[in-house]
Amino acid sequence: MKKIGFIGVGIMGKSMIRNLMKAGYEVAVYNRTKSKTDDIVSEGAIWRDTVKECVADRDVVITIVGYPKDVEEVYFGENGIIANAPKGAYVIDMTTSSPRLAARIYEEAKKAGLKSLDAPVTGGDTGAREGTLSILVGGDKEDYDACLPIFEAMGKNINYEGKAGNGQHTKLCNQIAIAGAISGVCEALAYGKAVGLDLQTMYDSISTGAAGGAQMNMAIPRILKGDLNPGFFIKHFIKDTRLAEEESQAVDLDLGVLEYVLGMYKKLEAEGLGNLGTQALIEYYK
Repeated sequence: MKKIGFIGVGIMGKSMIRNLMKAGYEVAVYNRTKSKTDDIVSEGAIWRDTVKECVADRDVVITIVGYPKDVEEVYFGENGIIANAPKGAYVIDMTTSSPRLAARIYEEAKKAGLKSLDAPVTGGDTGAREGTLSILVGGDKEDYDACLPIFEAMGKNINYEGKAGNGQHTKLCNQIAIAGAISGVCEALAYGKAVGLDLQTMYDSISTGAAGGAQMNMAIPRILKGDLNPGFFIKHFIKDTRLAEEESQAVDLDLGVLEYVLGMYKKLEAEGLGNLGTQALIEYYK
């Protein structure tokens, strides 16, 4: 399996493509905005004009697009992946999307003679760039095993989560945990500022103790530098947390912290801040 079609050349996708090419894979790419692929094509990726052309001769097709509606658009219909990928190909959606949509793709792909995995990722832009993503995979175990070398080109912590949709469910667990962590980090900063602490000293003091962790170490240094640029967009985190909210309601589970943090992010998006990074939650406290 050396020929990969890759659909979605955003902040994450571009770095993932680079790591696949470094590992020796031939990667054909498609993106709605062609100009965003110019650099990656100059580095060796092959541009294709449509989804249909991008998947037609590929052993594996990987997608990482924005929203569930985008996933539906690229997978279904006469010009979509399922109708045009060669029989026996593996189709891997790495978008954070709906678990129910992942199960639907799995069933439709199976009918078409394709093998489907849902494999959302965590680790942000840094993990994508450094090839250290965590990859959460749902689908058939034998398909996971077959695609493991491809995942290993992009990530380090790679786990088989179970049946189709379970990769997405696990990613939603991740986003639920992040919601609490990032709000806690911002509240600690807001409190520290209000009582007159030196925020850098405060961060240095608590980051190696029980409160320390990935979200703190990502968010606080950026916030203290005034860097609110996205490693992960607010608008995409809102999409993810809405999905988690919907899935929790479907199993009669009340996730109060998640709902509160989602409300804060929605307020920021309404103020035009949806294209900032998740650490811009600090703006809510100003």
